[in-house]
Formats: sequence, structure tokens, C-alpha cells
Amino acid sequence: MSKNIFNRVKKEGLRIKHSYEKKDGPLVSCSICLQNDLIDKEIYFDENGVCRYCLETKPQYESLKGKQEQLEDIIQEIKEDGVGRDYDCIIGMSGGVDSSYIAHLCKVYELRPLVVHFDNGWNSELSIDNIYKIINQNQFDLETFVINWEEFKDLQRSFIKASVIDIEMVTDHAINATLARLTKEHKIKYYLPGGNIATESGMPTSWSWRKNDWINIKNIHKKFGKVKLKTFPTYSSFDLLLDKLLGAFSPKRIYILDHVDYKKNKAVDELKDIYGWREYGGKHYESIFTKFYQGYILPQKFNVDKRITHLSSLIRNDEMTLEEARGELNQELYSEDELTRDIEYFCNKLEFTREEFDQIMKERPVDHAYYKSDQKYYDLVSKLLYFLKSIGLRN
Repeated sequence: MSKNIFNRVKKEGLRIKHSYEKKDGPLVSCSICLQNDLIDKEIYFDENGVCRYCLETKPQYESLKGKQEQLEDIIQEIKEDGVGRDYDCIIGMSGGVDSSYIAHLCKVYELRPLVVHFDNGWNSELSIDNIYKIINQNQFDLETFVINWEEFKDLQRSFIKASVIDIEMVTDHAINATLARLTKEHKIKYYLPGGNIATESGMPTSWSWRKNDWINIKNIHKKFGKVKLKTFPTYSSFDLLLDKLLGAFSPKRIYILDHVDYKKNKAVDELKDIYGWREYGGKHYESIFTKFYQGYILPQKFNVDKRITHLSSLIRNDEMTLEEARGELNQELYSEDELTRDIEYFCNKLEFTREEFDQIMKERPVDHAYYKSDQKYYDLVSKLLYFLKSIGLRN
């Protein structure tokens, strides 16, 4: 969208059209995975019908062998740099597969992590049980950040009323802020995030928004919120860029799951055998909110089924055939009784009437860019940092 068109849209108070609406014409699907052009305008296919995500991840998978060969050196580097410190790395833990397996790898390679759990009020009992089983057996230190519920509830209500797609943005922002604070407090030099190629490849960018965009969060809350944010943890794009510009203390990110032969199903079996870890359903369903968001809000309001990308990742990782993935995709996201129960729980917890929530679900989706954003400033400073790096004034 050009700047002039964007300004006109803002001026006239119109809502931006984007790719959540169903397209006209027949569905075009990838010949390898489940990705399709039903709602993803970013997708394209080669002459063999292979989608952009399969094409883009092919060289990434080819690079994994080299990364796996680097593992011993990386572990040694983390240990050596951690000498004399309370912890040699930091990890976030939700109780899900990826974060639980990272904690397990820390034990296997004798690392000393500070484990951080972010409690936003939506944890399932199952996720908490998984966390404590691993923490207690491995004797890791755990720091739990409990959000101020009244503030966070008002933020989530605001994002739902705003009709933007990335309602999880407020949780992700607070997690980033909490991890940034703790790494500085403890002078931890390495952060082991859960991101990985095996289970998280091929996510369309239109399904989310940049997590550090505090201006976007503030503007949405200003328009729809009522509770003053006094304790909500923040780490804006400006904080991030300023830290980089000034060379402030910042941990090195090591995507450790890309440095091992990571197979989700094998990881689940190991966690079960060693810790008595229990499964919880879909990806990120360890959170009650995320389950409802991905299982109901996204498909019903935004025409987005994240199972398509999650299952496609497993196909690309040779953990599932295309036919097996289609079989899972054909299963209902919710049974009627379970959906009725979860809608009632969701509305009660966020203090929506059923009528109010149903009306919001009927409203047209709105792009995050319709609200204020730091994007143009972020792009400008990013270019400055790139220039300084190119002339040797910063690493």
C-alpha cells in the first residue's frame, strides 16, 4: 500500500483490506505440503507446484547438518563464558514441547540455565505440571513473572475489540521485555529461544505483527482500553535499537533446536519417558488462551488455520506424510460441547457478554497498520545501524 493511499485510508477512517478474506477462484495448494493460496497472498509456486515456503526452507534444511556439527563448540563456548556467573544461559519455558525439550538439552549438555516462565493468567494445569516436573528433576532455578491481571485483561480486551489478528502480541511483547530485563540483571550472555526450522517454518508474515512495536500496542490500548498500564513490562523497538546502537549488554541468541536433529514426535517420546511429561493437543495449546485463539478466533474471524503451517512444517521435517497431514487437518478443531464450554470460559474471564463477543467476531478484520506504529522509525534506524556496520563503526 502506498503512503498516499495509507494516509487517505487513515483520514477517511476506513479499515484496511487485507488477506484474511477468501479469494475468488479455485484453491491452489502446494504439491509437497498443505500451504495454499486461500488466504495467503504472499504465497507463490514454482513450475512444479512447490510453494515458496518449501523452496525457502530447502537451503535452510541443507544448512542444518553444518549447524549440528557446531553443537559441541557452541556448548563449550556457553560454558566457558558462563564461568563465574550464576547462570550461563537463559531459557523461556511454557510447558510446551519446544521449550521443554530445550530445558532437557540443557541438562544433557550440563548447562546452567535460568528458566523463566511468564504467567499471563491463562496457563493450563497441564503446562504447569510439565514445567515443574522438568525443573524439579533437573534442579534448575525457575523465575516466574506473574502479570498484573487487571492491566493484562484490559490489554487483551483492547486487542480483541481492535479486530487485529495478532492478539498474542501483548503476551509476546511482555515475555521479550521480561527476558531482556533478566539477562541484564544477571549478566547472562546467551539466550536459547524455542524458534526452530523443524516445527515453525512457513508462517505468513500477515498472520502476525512485530512484537516490539510498543507504539502499536499503546495506540490500540488508548482507543479501546480503560485501565492505566503501570506495571506491564515493555521493551520497545527503540529500546532494542538503542541497545544495539550503544553496544549495551545483550545476550547472543542460540537457536539450539537447529543444532540437533530435532524431531517433534521423538522429543515428545523422550520427555514422556524421562519426566512423565504429558501432551496437551495442538501446537502452543499449553495456554488456554492460545488454544481458543488458534482453534476458534483465527479460523472464524480471520479465515486462518495455523494447523496448515504447523503440519506443513512436520511434512518438510519428514515426520508426516501429506496424506497424514490432510487427515489431521480434516479433524474438527473443536467438538460442540468443548467449544460451548471454552467460549463461556473465555467471555467470563475477559468480562465480555456473549452478545458483545459474537458481535466483535462478526466485525471486519483490521490491519495492525491501521493503528499507529513505529515501523517507519524502526526501518530508518535499522538502515542507520546497517550503515554503521558497513563502515566498521559497530559489529
